[in-house]
Amino acid sequence: MRRLLERQQAGELSTRHVRAVAEVVGASERTVWRWLEQAETTGQVEASVRQGYAVSDDVWGLLGEVGGNVAELRRRLVAAGGGASVPSASTLHRVIRRDRRAGRALLVEREAEVAGPRRPDPLSELGLNVVAEKGGGGQVFLREQKHLAQVPVLVPGAQVVHTPAVRSVLRTVAHAAAVGAVVCLYGDAGHGKTVALQYALSQLPHPVRVRRVHVGVHPTVPELRRVLADALELGRRLPRGAGEVDLALVNALRHPRVLVLDEAQRLPGPALEFLRGLWDHPDTDTALVLAGAGSERALRRVPALASRVLTWERVPRLDPGEVAAVMATFHPLWEDVPEDDVAWLDEHVGHGNFRTWAKLTSHLTAEIYGKSSAVVDRRMLERVCARLMGPL
Repeated sequence: MRRLLERQQAGELSTRHVRAVAEVVGASERTVWRWLEQAETTGQVEASVRQGYAVSDDVWGLLGEVGGNVAELRRRLVAAGGGASVPSASTLHRVIRRDRRAGRALLVEREAEVAGPRRPDPLSELGLNVVAEKGGGGQVFLREQKHLAQVPVLVPGAQVVHTPAVRSVLRTVAHAAAVGAVVCLYGDAGHGKTVALQYALSQLPHPVRVRRVHVGVHPTVPELRRVLADALELGRRLPRGAGEVDLALVNALRHPRVLVLDEAQRLPGPALEFLRGLWDHPDTDTALVLAGAGSERALRRVPALASRVLTWERVPRLDPGEVAAVMATFHPLWEDVPEDDVAWLDEHVGHGNFRTWAKLTSHLTAEIYGKSSAVVDRRMLERVCARLMGPL
C-alpha cells in the first residue's frame, strides 16, 4: 500500500498497478482502491490486525486439512456460519504467517487411497474438480524441492510456490493423464517449466505411470524409435524390422501412462511426424507431454501433430507485482527484505525469471551463512548481484 500511495502522489498510479496488487493479496480492485483512499486520508499504510484475534486449534487443524490454503480456509469458515466473526483475508494471512514464523507447526496428512477399479472414470479418479484447490489427495502444494525427483536443489529450505502458473500446469497434466492427450508445455528458459512439470507429475494418483524420453539434438527417426522403446521398457532384444518395432510401440502405448519428452524443440520434422503417427493410432491411451523452450514453434511446423495438441500451456515470467510475495513464499530469506529492494533486484537482475531468483537466493544464503545477526540490506544485495551478474 505504501508503494501505491507513493505512485499516486507522484502521479504515476494506474489501474494496472492496483490490479496487480489485488491479484497478489487476493482482494478485489474496489477493495484496494478503498484501502488506498483510507491510507491517503489517515496516513496509515499497514492494515491492522483485528484486536484480540487468534487462530484456534480447531481452525489451525482445518488449515491443515485444506493444505495450507488460507483462501480456502476462509471460505470454509464463512460457509460454516462464521459470518462477521471471520476476519478478512488479509488479516487471516497475516496472523497465520505470524504464527508459522513463531514456530507453530502445520500438519497435513495425505488421505489414504481407496482401492477400486483401475480407471472406471479417469476424470473423477484424478479429482479434477478439486485439483485447483488442494490436489486430488489433499496434499500440501508447497513442498520442499528435495522431495521432488530430478529437480535440482539450489537452496536448502526452498519451496515450490503454488503460483497461478503452477496451478495451471497441474490441471493441464492431470487432464492429459486422464484422457491420454497430447499437450505442449512451453515458455522461455528459466521460467519454471521443469519444476512445475515435475511437481504436477508428482501429484498424479497411483497407478498412473510416468516415463521420460531423453533425446539428443535433431535425432533421426531410428534414434527416436530406440529411445521410445527404452522409455517404455520394451527390452534390448527388439525386432529387426522397423514396422515390427513400431507395432511393439503401439501395443505399449495402449496402457494408460504419461510419456514426457523434454527439450521437444530439438526434434526435427520427421521425428515429429513419427510421433504423430504413433498418437494417431486409435488404441493409444498414453498421454504425451512435449516440453521445452521453443517447443511450440517446433510443433507448429508439423500441422498434423499440432492439431492433436489438447492444451498449449505457456509458463510466463513472474509479474513484477507478484515477485515479492512469491519470493517470500519461495524462501524465508526474502520475508524481511523490503519490497522496494525486491523490486530493485527484479528490475536490474531478476526480470521475473525464476531460475535467476533461485541463483540470487543461493548467493544470499551463502552471504549470510554463519552470521548470527546478518541484516539483508541494499549493500548486501548489490554484492550478491555482482557475483551473479558482475558490477551493476
